[in-house]
Amino acid sequence: MRSGVRGALRILLAALAATSAAPLSAQPKSDWELAEEERRWREVDFMLPQYPKAADLVEFDVSAARDFRFFIDATSLSVGKDGVVRYTLVARSASGVENVSYEGIRCKSGTVRAYAFGQGGGRWSGRGTAWRQIERKQAQGWHFALWRDYFCPHAIAIHDAAEGIDALRRGGPPDAARADTSGR
Repeated sequence: MRSGVRGALRILLAALAATSAAPLSAQPKSDWELAEEERRWREVDFMLPQYPKAADLVEFDVSAARDFRFFIDATSLSVGKDGVVRYTLVARSASGVENVSYEGIRCKSGTVRAYAFGQGGGRWSGRGTAWRQIERKQAQGWHFALWRDYFCPHAIAIHDAAEGIDALRRGGPPDAARADTSGR
């Protein structure tokens, strides 16, 4: 009987030692830590991509959009060290008119900005926009779809461009639930 108690005690001590050795990084961050990370965040330098070619466009679904079809230029998709997923978006109307923009999504904060807009002749304009919150019920629902369903499952950036292209072709990342876990 003593050996049984000793064995149970050893198991209990081993379990306690294992839990106390768990990494501290796995614990939730405080509001102060999160605010400090946000304050210190800096966007990395980037270059505008080549203007998109029809052969490189991958269509994705935006269920609320009826008058437009949406595409990402596969050659422009990238994931920066700053956690920003950058891509060229092409929105094509039913009449064939196209709006082209080079944009970025910060997965962690759920924000988006445009860096440049397409002009006639396959050129970029250098004017961009400020970061703004991606909202579920906005007129530009494609940003929410890209953030939630393709590039930022659970507000975590895809690993690389190949994963993003695969998500676009599949209709979403294979390991992410379609449910909105962000509360938006």
